Amino acid sequence: MTKFIEKYPVMVLLLSCLAVFFCNLGELYVNIMEARNFISAREMLHNGNWLLTTLNGMPRYEKPPLPTWITALSGAIFGLKSLFGLRIPAALAATLLVFVMYKFGKKLHGQQNTSLYTSLILATSFYIIFSGRNGQWDIFTHSFMGASIYFFYLLFQKAENIWRNALFAGLLAGASFLSKGPVSLYALFLPFIIAYGIVYRFENFRKRLGPFLLYLIVSIVSGLWWFVYVRLADPVAFIAIASEETANWSGYNIRPFYYYWSFFTQSGVWTIPAFVALLYPYLKHRVSDKKAYLFSFLWTISAVILLSIIPEKKSRYLLPVLIPLAMNTAFYIEYLVRSFPKIKNRAEKFPVYFNYGLIALIGISFPVAGYLFFGKELQGLWFAFISASIFLFAIGILMLKSLIQKNIHRAFFLTIAFIMCIVVFGFPLENTFSNNNPDFNNINLLAQEAAEEGIPVYSYGEIAPESVWEFGQAAPRIDAPHSPFTPSEKKFGVLVPPAAEDEFKRIFAAEYDLRLRATYDLNYTAGKTEKSYKLRLLSQYYILTEK
Repeated sequence: MTKFIEKYPVMVLLLSCLAVFFCNLGELYVNIMEARNFISAREMLHNGNWLLTTLNGMPRYEKPPLPTWITALSGAIFGLKSLFGLRIPAALAATLLVFVMYKFGKKLHGQQNTSLYTSLILATSFYIIFSGRNGQWDIFTHSFMGASIYFFYLLFQKAENIWRNALFAGLLAGASFLSKGPVSLYALFLPFIIAYGIVYRFENFRKRLGPFLLYLIVSIVSGLWWFVYVRLADPVAFIAIASEETANWSGYNIRPFYYYWSFFTQSGVWTIPAFVALLYPYLKHRVSDKKAYLFSFLWTISAVILLSIIPEKKSRYLLPVLIPLAMNTAFYIEYLVRSFPKIKNRAEKFPVYFNYGLIALIGISFPVAGYLFFGKELQGLWFAFISASIFLFAIGILMLKSLIQKNIHRAFFLTIAFIMCIVVFGFPLENTFSNNNPDFNNINLLAQEAAEEGIPVYSYGEIAPESVWEFGQAAPRIDAPHSPFTPSEKKFGVLVPPAAEDEFKRIFAAEYDLRLRATYDLNYTAGKTEKSYKLRLLSQYYILTEK
């Protein structure tokens, strides 16, 4: 098996990405971040808002439009009701990143196996999996920047095609900026520059000055043109949104400097190897390429430090750190594959046995533990459960055998297979989490019902993006911050979140008869008495009739 993998690395990476990023892509519910992005894509197709992007009919300039354009085109092809089609662009972006890191590693240190380890670790890291299967824009900005970094590296390290490499690096950096502004420029590219400058230096900079200037010009023009256009076309909304976003960086989700110190846990199944790989004094004399290892180590640490400086912190902001971390971890895996049978120190062996032994234990125990956990909810899902049980049990047994034989090479690839099996056979079991909310009431039929009654539907207050998405069209906000209005119709419907209900009644009760028609509750798995219940997913639907 391992010989086949090493002989056909590109095919192995492709199959791994297909399983991890594309399989069962439409299974999970749309979350708040996806809902915002999908709504903007839908309004592009329905209303033609391709440049002045909107969310529920209101300006949405917080996020640049490139991923939304791509998602809208995918929605036009597969249909806006296809979650699979809407999430395909993110899966493709994740796949691009995986292959770019494979190519980058081969250019950097010339070791095919280590490059393969890097890309497989990256593809199966927890938050990379989440982002690559989720319609959020982080994976786009970092994938484009990763590709830009690859061509930027070629620009300074290779004598041929320097103008082409400068052009591609600039266009891809611009694409990254058009995906989520300067996020990846700060969190991925700047740490790369720091690490590259320390380890490899910019020895050929003078000879590359012309192409470098081309890179700067192309990246600035391609990355900033949309911001300039919106600033000129809708200055009031643009300035207000920009001010609010700037304030969030220093006044929203504030966390202490050390909040990201457990960053390696975001790699999921690779947490222990990732931690050991960060022990630079221990590993620096054991790796096969000390210079490349120092580079990946500094790239990782620089990214964590720079992110830690920013007051606003969220776990998902660690996504760019996982990219150099995968490369750094791959050097440790390469060392174990090469040297584990000869290691005598028990302390050095312990994390290896613990890591792979834990994976083996989970695989072996899954058939029984899974049945006890899912219980009676497995009806209709027996094929997925039995398939997952067979494959995970077999992987667990083979993993133990590999550890006994001290074959870390096979244990590594079995870990990849373990993640693939969870996605392919385990994700459908998500449907066992049945509706535990007796008050669940989807809003997805309201638009059709209101149209049949001839009643336009508006909103007051900030309705949950998931509700707007399920509603199927915009519900214009009558209390919009920059452009409030009063509906001209004598009878109309209004969706109101609980937080705005009192104010809504105070304003409209004098001139309108208010009748509560329905309560829409999108909490699917949790009732009102449970901690996981989200009040923001509740919407009250009022019919207003002019007195």
